[in-house]
Amino acid sequence: KPFFLYFPLPAPHKPIIPTSKYQGKSGLNEWGDFVMQVDWTVGQVIKALERKNLAENTLLIVTSDNGATPGADFAALKKKGHNPSQRLRGNKADIFEGGHRVAFVARWPAVIKPKTDCAATICHTDLLATAAEITGFEIPANAGEDSVSILPLLKQSRDEVREATVHHSINGSFAIRQGKWKLVLCPGSGGWSAPRPPQARQQKLPATQLFDLAADLGEKKNLAAEHPDVVRRLTTLLQRYADQGRSTPGPKQKNDSTVRIVKK
Repeated sequence: KPFFLYFPLPAPHKPIIPTSKYQGKSGLNEWGDFVMQVDWTVGQVIKALERKNLAENTLLIVTSDNGATPGADFAALKKKGHNPSQRLRGNKADIFEGGHRVAFVARWPAVIKPKTDCAATICHTDLLATAAEITGFEIPANAGEDSVSILPLLKQSRDEVREATVHHSINGSFAIRQGKWKLVLCPGSGGWSAPRPPQARQQKLPATQLFDLAADLGEKKNLAAEHPDVVRRLTTLLQRYADQGRSTPGPKQKNDSTVRIVKK
């Protein structure tokens, strides 16, 4: 019979407590050991599917809800040559890519060609619409307001399925991504990495940041002054999403609370 399994691992979140089997195995620190334990656990799920002859027509997705936590001890990891965010700026809680851009691996042998990749932007909210399309379920107009099916991408389409993608940091700051452009409506990180919100205000950093992620994945150069037209267009689009209570086509929906795209 068809089945659905949601398996949210507490690892490698804090508290960082790898089992004795993995303690010291990574050669980095306990967080590295914990990540190795996660890899092993995912392997056990795959082996279980194979034992039950379910692997061929089961969509298996492995992903993370955010970037690495500072509890991983970035300084200690970097001393040993490892940076969890790699080229990305920031980490968990930030508005920057290090807080939002995560691994997303999908395995479905009957549908997905092995060893393929896709550069289209997706969001975890899209899993609802994807599951609905696969199973033939019609989502009500007042549900999944920000969910877009990525089934075409799983079937090797290379076309973008999302008009744009909204980001939100831990302090309530917004950003919106469309194509190569990412508009950030706050100074600094909006989260835990420098410059944090109080630091950003003290340093009087620009309240609007615009990055070309195709040329500047590390979000080092603010292009807001050079491209005011892009800033206006993306700000207008984000405001429309807030006013409509949704970012997908459909009837206007009521927000759970007042939405201000620029944090006061």
